[in-house]
Amino acid sequence: MSTTPAYSPGLEGVIAGETAISTITDGLRYRGYPVGELSEQCSFDEVAYLLLYGNLPNAKELGQFQARIATARRLPLPLRDLLQSLPKWTLPLDALRSAVSVLAHYDQDMADNSHDANLRKAERLLAQLPVAVADHFRFSKRLHAVPARPELAHGANFLYMLRGAEATPEEVKAFDVSLILYAEHEFNASTFAARTIVSTQSDLHSAVCGAIGALKGALHGGANEKVMDVVKSSGGLATAAKWTKDALARKERIMGFGHRVYKAGDVRAEILKGFARAAAAKAGTLEWEDTADTIERVMADEKKMYPNLDWPAGRLYHALGLEIPIYTPIFAISRVAGWSAHVIEQLDNNRLIRPRSLYVGPPAKTVKPLEER
Repeated sequence: MSTTPAYSPGLEGVIAGETAISTITDGLRYRGYPVGELSEQCSFDEVAYLLLYGNLPNAKELGQFQARIATARRLPLPLRDLLQSLPKWTLPLDALRSAVSVLAHYDQDMADNSHDANLRKAERLLAQLPVAVADHFRFSKRLHAVPARPELAHGANFLYMLRGAEATPEEVKAFDVSLILYAEHEFNASTFAARTIVSTQSDLHSAVCGAIGALKGALHGGANEKVMDVVKSSGGLATAAKWTKDALARKERIMGFGHRVYKAGDVRAEILKGFARAAAAKAGTLEWEDTADTIERVMADEKKMYPNLDWPAGRLYHALGLEIPIYTPIFAISRVAGWSAHVIEQLDNNRLIRPRSLYVGPPAKTVKPLEER
């Protein structure tokens, strides 16, 4: 019998640990709750509380949680100065990664890896990340930062800080649903990176920096930024079918389709699709939704590939008038709830994550003296 450990490229199908936070078995569920029900009946604030604390809050718990988050929605002055001084070509996600690193220096709990300290840090990061994204965006446009409003919830506050004007209830609901759907997704690349980092007994801020680095890649969080490029490159409804077939014939990757763990379609994409269409109808851009539907049909017929969450999310954010470079940072301001929950879970019952590799190099060699080489 071979003693070589089983090998699965990309760790596909490998069970790498236990979690009570979410599962994709029989549909995506957070702490046991189907994500569809959470999207219909809960706000993002409630879902963030669920991920961090393990249960849905009652009214009193939610109010106290929102009050703590509201208090933490501010940045240290040196970080604001840094965000203003970054080169104009700095990507918003890179600015956010730097912001998290700087925030670690101003968090007195940074080196405390106890359960309660990590919850406090998680709440502060949940509050601070949207401020950092909105402030950097406005600074890059030579605009003043817009202070958060304590009475607004997470999603509504972000849109307000970004735009300088309050969003409509319909916009807030659509955006909130997208945050709920992005908040957590089992052992995805960025979450696994975060867990690996803290398995060394590192800290939450370091883990979130690493997770943001993983999220930057086009095969993970960066995909939502490419969606409108795909839709617009097709030329519109009249040419979308031919364009998609030609792209497939050239073996081009069409972003927004396929998923490592969802082979028959991503339930999250189906939930958000209606919100994307409603937002497009209000924005007068329904042609792009019809174009997207055509691309979806061709992808299903030709390749049996189905949309993932990024496909409707990119279109929703476009219809809401949000600029493409902040799409992935939006992913991060939501997923920080899931990342933090996983960091806390990992540290509460830690074991160093240290897999083996399958060596494919040359056989054993003997080193010759320098003069004989």
